[in-house]
Amino acid sequence: MKKIGILAILVALMAVHVFGGGQGAASKGGGAPEKVLTHDELVAAAKAEGKVVVYSITSRISNAAESFEKRYGIKVEYSNLKDGELIEKVTKEVGGRIDGADFVISQDSGRVYGQLIATGFLVNYVPESMKQVIPRSYQDPLIFQLINKVFIFNSEKTQNPIIKNAWEVTEPKWKGLIQFKDPNTEGVNMNFLTMLTSPEWSAKLEQAYEKLYGRKLVLTTKNAGYEWIKQFFGNGLVLGNSDTTISENIGIKGQPQTTMGLFVYSKTRFDASKNLALLPMTEIEPFSGFMYPAFLHLTANAKHPNAAKLFIEYLLTQEGFAPWAKDVGAYSSNPNIPVNAGDYPVSFWEPRLIPEDPQYLFEHRAEVEEFVNNIAY
Repeated sequence: MKKIGILAILVALMAVHVFGGGQGAASKGGGAPEKVLTHDELVAAAKAEGKVVVYSITSRISNAAESFEKRYGIKVEYSNLKDGELIEKVTKEVGGRIDGADFVISQDSGRVYGQLIATGFLVNYVPESMKQVIPRSYQDPLIFQLINKVFIFNSEKTQNPIIKNAWEVTEPKWKGLIQFKDPNTEGVNMNFLTMLTSPEWSAKLEQAYEKLYGRKLVLTTKNAGYEWIKQFFGNGLVLGNSDTTISENIGIKGQPQTTMGLFVYSKTRFDASKNLALLPMTEIEPFSGFMYPAFLHLTANAKHPNAAKLFIEYLLTQEGFAPWAKDVGAYSSNPNIPVNAGDYPVSFWEPRLIPEDPQYLFEHRAEVEEFVNNIAY
């Protein structure tokens, strides 16, 4: 077993002993398992606590909080934070036994895994009502939603995909015509680059290169993943600070040359309202983009744990997920919640996109960050 795996197990066991709570966790006294409350009992306990505090990486928590308050009469205090801000705040507050969030919606799985889960600062909790609904692979850690970023092009001149192989983005004809959010401003983009260097995806990239060009890839780096990153950035890649701005830059009509970008699929919803021409490319070998999760966790020192559990359950229902469900590109871990009209289900995206492996990211992202910083800045 890898060293980090052993660390995670040891710390998780310590967290169960010290803090209790979580999925199937022992009581704080180390005796019998914590009593499982019925839904009505949970509601009563949550109302007795009176409020819940949540930190979230998505601003739509405000709408969910409003609807939760209306349904249950429980006050919600929420903060919308960036990935790094949330991780640092939880680390400081839970590590220092300072009152803060009762639960969090987080992303950037490598850092969350290494800094918050393995340390015991966050506790996994799956509502009883969802244990037979949410796929097991999404339960530990509990996934709230999945978001995808896809290669999308300006479709004003053609409706046909402009590339069919990921290596084409490194060719001279696309120099300076591709945009991507600066990976130093959003962890999930650096996670995508890190996953490319994994044995699985570097092997797939090597095979895709041979299929496209009919010859073996000559490496100047560690593997085909690093090589693709080097050539991708070296082909005049335009880095932006906002997927919204990138989508507008790519989709604006009247451009002399066709452009493309790798950004959140949800931005295609602006085609009509902003008069853009955007089409995704879903059949690129060996990947058409990447998909990343947002997690739901209790904090280890939650002051209002029952209200937090009730809100987590609510977010996994169709009513609770409504603020996210109105657009394409946001997928609940609850398969009973339908995707937006015109979108594809997660089962369509999974074989086409690169997923995150939290442990691989935690162990390898630092070296990929150093590599990217040396070639791109």
